[in-house]
Amino acid sequence: MNKIFSISIILSSFVMTASAQERWTMDRCISYAVQHAATVTQAQITADQKCADSRLARLSFLPTVNAGVSAQYQWGRNIDPETNTYDNVTTFNNYYNIEASLVLFDGGQTLRAFQAAKMGRDHALTALEKSRDDKAIDIMTKFVDAVYAHQLIALNEEKLSDSKALLHKTRRLYELGNKSLPDVTQLESQVTTDTFNLLHQRNAYRTALMVLQTAMNYPLSDTLLLDEATADTAALILRDRADDLQGGNVNVRLAELNARQAQLALKDRRAQLLPKLSLAGGVYTNYYRNFSRPSSETPTFRSQLDNNLGEYVGVSLTIPLFSVTSRRNVRQARADRDLAVSQWEESRRQWRDGISQAILDRDGYYSDVRQMRVKVKADSVAYHLNRRKYEEGMLSTFDLHTSAETLLESRIKLLQTQLLFTLKQKLVNYYKGEPLWTLK
Repeated sequence: MNKIFSISIILSSFVMTASAQERWTMDRCISYAVQHAATVTQAQITADQKCADSRLARLSFLPTVNAGVSAQYQWGRNIDPETNTYDNVTTFNNYYNIEASLVLFDGGQTLRAFQAAKMGRDHALTALEKSRDDKAIDIMTKFVDAVYAHQLIALNEEKLSDSKALLHKTRRLYELGNKSLPDVTQLESQVTTDTFNLLHQRNAYRTALMVLQTAMNYPLSDTLLLDEATADTAALILRDRADDLQGGNVNVRLAELNARQAQLALKDRRAQLLPKLSLAGGVYTNYYRNFSRPSSETPTFRSQLDNNLGEYVGVSLTIPLFSVTSRRNVRQARADRDLAVSQWEESRRQWRDGISQAILDRDGYYSDVRQMRVKVKADSVAYHLNRRKYEEGMLSTFDLHTSAETLLESRIKLLQTQLLFTLKQKLVNYYKGEPLWTLK
């Protein structure tokens, strides 16, 4: 029994370890960040509130109903309601009324308030989408930075391993008299430099990973292993044109909604200068008690409510004749409308420029990747040939070091262009209308 229990614990530990070591793709990192970002949460709350406001705005077309109750205690000289003459009496009055009112004409203010509520809902939902996209693009950039920093560690490890191997061989050749002491010294210095570069790069990776985890709102105490696969450029056929791409226009849609809201606000300000026609009707009743007379002479509460019951209906017309504030508000609203329209046009221009730039950058990195692959291959062949010449005494240590650095720089450049191509390809796909992430 104990043996079975021990096996179960071992299997459970293995499963937990495997789960902890699962690698995170870019999509998964983005999805996690979007779900845990404070800015997205705040935008979601705002969107929920605006959706609720939009649903409630439909009720503005219904009549307004009010009920009122008032009580009044009077003493001294006042009018006796029973005789309608002045007298020194003490009375108690209790009034009840229900009134319903409906706006018949207000220059379209009620309709525009309803439309503004719907636009506010659409604006909040679009702002929520923008906050998600902004967070996704931010995580994409930081993810690429972290992958770049981590893969540089491998390149620096290979460089250090190669320098140590070459130092070991040079020491043996020195012992045999085929190499001089300066050759050994130069390679010892190179090993020291490569060791420092490796340590520096490991620190840079830890920093980049911490920045990514912080942006994701991922616990810094937990391990985060990244899936470092890059886009395959071999199978791609780049035929995208800026005029054919219509996605990624969330900023344009926000600017458009701002312009439409500003136009509604201008119409609303103008409507405040128009007459307002309202219909109202209601019922009312009251209870009266004269304390100067015996209570037996006062009709009962129920009978007074029935006897004093009245009804009314009326129409009111309000005509604004002069208001400096209203006219100033119209001018301000017109200026706000013109500014919003200008910003909308500018956002469309920036969006088109962004598409063109993304395609241009993507295509440029695509060409760079292909060229750098050829260069890395050529530099690798050249380095191995130079190393053989060095071992045969036909090449100096300095020249060999130069060849090694050239190869390393080429490999770093290839890595950089591959990751940048991956990032730009994601942006182009975004402008195609594809989502920035697919995991839910």
